[in-house]
Amino acid sequence: MKSKLKLHGFNNLTKTLSFNIYDICYAETPQDQQAYVEYINQEYNAERLTQILTEVVEIIGANILNIASQNYEPQGASVTILISEEPVTPTESQIEESPGPLPEIILAHLDKSHITVHTYPEIHPDAGIATFRVDIDVSTCGVISPLKALNFLIHQFDSDIVTVDYRVRGFTRDVEGNKHFIDHEINSIQNYLSDDTRDAYQMTDVNVYQENLFHTKMLLKNFELDNYLFGDATSNLSAEQRAQVTERVKHEMLEIFYARNMPS
Repeated sequence: MKSKLKLHGFNNLTKTLSFNIYDICYAETPQDQQAYVEYINQEYNAERLTQILTEVVEIIGANILNIASQNYEPQGASVTILISEEPVTPTESQIEESPGPLPEIILAHLDKSHITVHTYPEIHPDAGIATFRVDIDVSTCGVISPLKALNFLIHQFDSDIVTVDYRVRGFTRDVEGNKHFIDHEINSIQNYLSDDTRDAYQMTDVNVYQENLFHTKMLLKNFELDNYLFGDATSNLSAEQRAQVTERVKHEMLEIFYARNMPS
């Protein structure tokens, strides 16, 4: 499909990027578990999330209309940003199937669009496994795909597992009256990720091309236990304890990646 379409009026296609990022760690004692929640609330509070999403708005070339943000008790935060169009003729790099910037301002034509983020810190009180989840949605109408923001967003969080969904909905008409149900080439979400990300993760695609539905699951390849230990109590684990914790954390990661409960 040609990347430059002569449209009749506005581009009415809605392009929606939805993805979940999971960061897993092990906190042994109730005190360390509480400290973990406090750490997450400080590191990913509404103010920090607003800063990250504002960077996304710059990447996709939009204007901020309204910001709604909220910190929750005892944990978690949400931010929603409504954005409006900034009509600029896009360059070829803005619509091709390639990774987005980290970040570099990109201008595009957007309208009736929004960006949202919600955090879900969670701890198993007995097993000590802490699973922090971030849900992010970027929905745009116009030329540029929100996939251009994916590369930047993944680099803003410590991501052990990432699940990404991308869908193009609706249609737009060209000057001859023909309907177009997608206006850019896409074979895989993976093509919008930088080389370092593709090298770091095991990836699986589940795509329904005829419906313009694309799905990618990502699991971090390298596992170093020390990167998953949180709090003072975990600093002096015995070799046997380290083996048990390793098994617990890896089991948690696999269950999330495959979206099913698995035998221990």
